[in-house]
Amino acid sequence: MEMSRRILLVEDDQNTADYVLKGLREEGFTAEHAKDGRDGLYLATSSQFDAIVMDRMVPGMDGLSVIKALRAANVATPIIILSALSHLDERVKGLRAGGDDYLTKPFGYSELSARLANLLRRAPAAASAETSLSCGDLEFDLLSRQVTRGGQRLDLLPRELKLLEYFLRHKNRVVTRTMLLEQVWDYRFDPHTSVVDTHISRLRKKIDDPFDKPLLHTLRGTGYRLSETP
Repeated sequence: MEMSRRILLVEDDQNTADYVLKGLREEGFTAEHAKDGRDGLYLATSSQFDAIVMDRMVPGMDGLSVIKALRAANVATPIIILSALSHLDERVKGLRAGGDDYLTKPFGYSELSARLANLLRRAPAAASAETSLSCGDLEFDLLSRQVTRGGQRLDLLPRELKLLEYFLRHKNRVVTRTMLLEQVWDYRFDPHTSVVDTHISRLRKKIDDPFDKPLLHTLRGTGYRLSETP
């Protein structure tokens, strides 16, 4: 089974982000979104991605600074820069900072898709060696899509598998309700339902309740965290 390629989008304009994320997910990519440069840098250095789509003018830390920091940290993930700055000097700056391609705004998703495909053909899959995720004695085999804890196989439904995979990829980090709605359910708004709470409860009953040590923790008023420690 071929694993989905993982793309990180760093973009503060929500309309542009929604447009790009929709296209990426329709093509079968697993896409994550950061709204500012600092969050983008954190995600890009704490997890593996096959490519990064980086807006030039994001708040917190501008796109070129993020790229320079990534290259200094020996992160070689291919990067496409999105920018409204179309002057030749700006394109040269982007490429010299460590970007692999430069696409000016406004752009059509089809062109971004073609440029992304070109980069991915030239670069090996970043996550190709990653066949499993784990937290303590909880293991998720990404190839078979099977989950075990303490060697005991757990029967999870498709949505529970997706939810658990997201938690495992963000192990030891706080995951908010909004993050789950956007990344697991692809909602761009809060539908004011108990969908997250219901699925968290069901997942916890399967991965925690039968075992002595809980791994999925609720942080009241903040979100959730998958961790070996509370």
